[in-house]
Amino acid sequence: MTTIRPAGDADMAAVADLWHEGWHDGHAGRVPEGLTELRTLAAFHERTPARVADTTVAVSDSGDLLGFVMVVGDEVEQVFVGRTARGSGLAAELLSVAEQQVGSAGHESAWLAVVAGNARARRFYEKQGWVDDGDLPYEVTAGGLTFTSPCRRYVKTR
Repeated sequence: MTTIRPAGDADMAAVADLWHEGWHDGHAGRVPEGLTELRTLAAFHERTPARVADTTVAVSDSGDLLGFVMVVGDEVEQVFVGRTARGSGLAAELLSVAEQQVGSAGHESAWLAVVAGNARARRFYEKQGWVDDGDLPYEVTAGGLTFTSPCRRYVKTR
């Protein structure tokens, strides 16, 4: 059985580990040169503790982290599921929770950015009813540098 709940401080090291793994699975070779090298495990561990209030986690009965989402305002900012839980339906459950959070905050629609070359993620979002709303040059900062990542903006209206 899986429990989906708000993250706590004690979850964030596991969130960082999973985020690092999932980010590299979906982004390596699809983002600007230099960004992948700066997305180290240590960098994720530095970023993650400040995100506890934005994060919802999915944990197994034994307490292992299976996946997480991060929501800020009307943006579903991160959706990651560990390799062992992929294909289980957990990503759809987490995305649904994120959509509910956006709606509960009073927003009529939610949006998210998907790296243009991540066809697997794009198919997943489209299967969940999200609509490709066009190009989105998404700016990210890493190692004191700013990169513009080629993304697609996906939206879903309640």
